[in-house]
Amino acid sequence: MKCFYKSLISLISATTLICCVNALDTAASFDIAIGGASISDPVGFNLEYAGFLDDIYVEDFNKKAEEEIEDIPGTIIDGVYAGSIDISGMTYKQALNAVNGYVDSVSSRNLAIESINENIVQFPLSDLGIKWGNKDIIIDAMGLGKGGNLIDQYKTICDLKKSPKVYDVQLDFDREKITELINEEANRSNIRPTNAVIERVDGHFVIKSQGVAGVEINVAKSVSDIMSVLSNIGEGDLYVALTTDVYESDIDEEALSQMTDILGTYTTSFKTSSQDRSGNVNTGCRHVNGTVLYPGEQFSMYNSVSPFTEENGYFMAGSYLNGMVVESLGGGICQVSSTLYNAVIRSELRVDERSPHSMVVTYVDLSSDAAIAGTYKDFKFTNNTDYPIYIEGYTTDEKKITFNIYGKDTRDPRRTVEFESVETSKTEPEGEKIIADPSKPVGFISTQSAHIGYTGELWKIVKVDGVETERIKINKSTYHPSPRTATVGTGAMDANVVATMDAAIATGSIDFVKQTIASLTAAAQAAAAMGQ
Repeated sequence: MKCFYKSLISLISATTLICCVNALDTAASFDIAIGGASISDPVGFNLEYAGFLDDIYVEDFNKKAEEEIEDIPGTIIDGVYAGSIDISGMTYKQALNAVNGYVDSVSSRNLAIESINENIVQFPLSDLGIKWGNKDIIIDAMGLGKGGNLIDQYKTICDLKKSPKVYDVQLDFDREKITELINEEANRSNIRPTNAVIERVDGHFVIKSQGVAGVEINVAKSVSDIMSVLSNIGEGDLYVALTTDVYESDIDEEALSQMTDILGTYTTSFKTSSQDRSGNVNTGCRHVNGTVLYPGEQFSMYNSVSPFTEENGYFMAGSYLNGMVVESLGGGICQVSSTLYNAVIRSELRVDERSPHSMVVTYVDLSSDAAIAGTYKDFKFTNNTDYPIYIEGYTTDEKKITFNIYGKDTRDPRRTVEFESVETSKTEPEGEKIIADPSKPVGFISTQSAHIGYTGELWKIVKVDGVETERIKINKSTYHPSPRTATVGTGAMDANVVATMDAAIATGSIDFVKQTIASLTAAAQAAAAMGQ
């Protein structure tokens, strides 16, 4: 619109105009129709357009055109097109409607995208936020042949007869909306890579299935390709093949074949365990066995062996809770965790989380245990090597559990690691603890032996050619003392019996409580015999 000038026609007399026309070797008798005015009525022409141009031709013309202009008097001269649409002779509103109709027709066309696996997805262009982006071309078209003096206007008319003026119709699309649609398609269609699956059979690794490469839509590149196609809309429906990236599986058969070295191994015994606790150790070991960790991946003991339900293979067995041994589903699972912990530290993998038990355990040394309890105590470690690792776990008929960690050992063969548990303090439990349980009948008593409290440290000793080069403290653990404890039943109908039991419990002596129970039992038996 910068080509507009205020009409100077009021300064040009009819005589001057005729002279100018003659100077162009043009017959003075031509009736030059410009916007409804003519050479014979130059003043009328000026009045029709000069006021309009005075009003709208300012520096912020485009802004006015978008926000304020509802109509413009006159029509567009011949030889003017908006894209392929001939808008010659149209009023401002007619031209707007004509181009808007074209935009609507384009909106009903489709964009076909070829997604993963040659899947074709259709999107109406109306879903892509299509809009006409340069409506000011109609304002510009309305001004053609109306700016400058009559000679300029006439020259414009002649030029357009020889070479029509064609305005590009700019169609804009919402890039954010297109990105959202392609992201949705990526979420539906992306194929994640799957790694090769192996298992250890008769002392050898066997590949059960090969890895499969993953395919993911490159959203940024695909959106750019779509925007490029939409910038040259052409005729008919549109087509774009989405750009995809192929991701090979992290581990293939070749990488897995390198897992030939035992990085670390450890064995503990559960020969004194009950049948149910032994079952829990077997179940937990089975859940961990066969785990493959790729470089940078983290292992969670809790995630690997949970949930602790009968359906998942667990039984009720003893576990620690608030200084007591209580029955719980999965009791004994901490021995599985602790055995694996010792294999992990000997493999020199990175330990991320480890907690000691509340009381000392007997199947590993001080500070060598790794308790799990719900989600607040877990054993986690990361494969910080450059190769995959494989965890082999098994139990034997002799009630031993073993974990071997296989990988590619890149450590100096002259270097060895050992671990030393050091007791730093010992606390003897004081007194005895008696818990009255009215839900149990008089005569019931369950005792738990005392636990000595300890603090301990675990040290890693590094040797090269048999000579100690490093001594590193791995952790420090505290195990609380717990006194000898008895849970005693106090439920009885006879108030005298209840009072007798309460008095016995008040002495704080478990042995005295046992004597009292024996006396009450003997008295009850004697009374029953006399009643017969």
